[in-house]
Amino acid sequence: MTYQSINPSTEEILATFDSHTDHELEAIITTAHETYHVWRSKPIAERASLISRAAEILRQDRELFASFATQEMGKLHGEALVEVDLCADILDYYATNAVSFLSPKKIEVANVEAIVETEPLGVLFCVEPWNFPYYQLARVAGPNLMAGNTLIVKHSPNVPQCALAFEKLFIDAGAPLGTYSNVFLSNEQAASAISDARVRGVALTGSERAGSAVAAEAGKALKKSTMELGGSDAFIVLEDADLNQAIEWAIKGRFHNAGQSCIAAKRFVLVDDIAAEFLYRFTSAAMKLRVGDASDASSSMAPLCSKAALDQVEHQIKDAVAAGAVIALGGKRVDRPGFFLEPTILTNVGPDNPAYTQEFFAPVALVFQVADEAEAIRLANDSPYGLGGSVFTRDVERAKRVARALDTGMVYINQIPMSAPELPFGGVKNSGFGRELSDLGIGEFVNRKLIRVH
Repeated sequence: MTYQSINPSTEEILATFDSHTDHELEAIITTAHETYHVWRSKPIAERASLISRAAEILRQDRELFASFATQEMGKLHGEALVEVDLCADILDYYATNAVSFLSPKKIEVANVEAIVETEPLGVLFCVEPWNFPYYQLARVAGPNLMAGNTLIVKHSPNVPQCALAFEKLFIDAGAPLGTYSNVFLSNEQAASAISDARVRGVALTGSERAGSAVAAEAGKALKKSTMELGGSDAFIVLEDADLNQAIEWAIKGRFHNAGQSCIAAKRFVLVDDIAAEFLYRFTSAAMKLRVGDASDASSSMAPLCSKAALDQVEHQIKDAVAAGAVIALGGKRVDRPGFFLEPTILTNVGPDNPAYTQEFFAPVALVFQVADEAEAIRLANDSPYGLGGSVFTRDVERAKRVARALDTGMVYINQIPMSAPELPFGGVKNSGFGRELSDLGIGEFVNRKLIRVH
């Protein structure tokens, strides 16, 4: 597997890195395992101090971290800065709250003492994607390092500089060698690491295909795992919605990060009464987006991350149109260097169209028209995915009713799904299992040990 940094805005090769050898991987696992016994024994206040120091470094060097994400992932520089700040907030959140989350809990039992204590599991193997090259790492690092685990992280091959920068972050903060280790591995080496007896848990954020493969390896090795996979979030607009608000969030929800987000709004489900006006205004607003170099402050939509990603979405659009979809906007790559796609809107996507059940990891919106609230719920749930979703209506109680009927892990009312340290993140169905962030995130890879005194 080639770990190579290519600027998606220019197609320039920036750097290439050698994969770790089997011998190097063995040494990394050995060090992580040995360090685990040191790290878990440190007072939680000492771990918190180090994690807080890492957050401080992120804020001090936010421009440097953001520049790597812009150069090798193609993230708009402003969006990259926001991501770095969010990572610092996540680390601080767990440094501040881990004592409360991990404290022993007494159980009321007659005439005996019963306590549940929380202990770490050991070395965790994490497989993380490129689309939020720091945020995905912070989501596993913050809670699990504070819980006392150590991490070995296989990041995506197209963001090696981001991977190395995040590893260096913890070294600079004073973490013992082996606390957080980056690895450049092949899929076969990753499978070997998962099966290693010293690795006690597996976390993955990525595609449905990657999740299936890694979950199978973890299950075969009897390792606890969490899977945050794809999504095809429904963006439901009911007839009494504030359309100004809905359009604003629709543009952000679909075209932020060039549409490369698992919780992006992807299927726009519009009731008849407002469908025509929404589509007209949505299309008009999307036409105003300025597709350009991610480092250019005037750009409002960045390139896709790679040529492979651009080729894939072009193939998806072609297949969708062949099956009856109509291109209301865009649909073509931009005629310039870089991996750019026009903002794209597809309509007339029926249940027999392959696009109906696919995830579009690109700036492509699918627009559906339905008769009423009940049909909106039915269509929203008619998906193999169940990550997030949005409901727009002026009637909050109605929105809550719709939200409860959706088969997803998260629903946001009059807003798009967004991440915050204190809010749990995860889905159901083919969107995976387990939760990250909040108090739930720190409870995934721990041993809840019962101690009972008779």
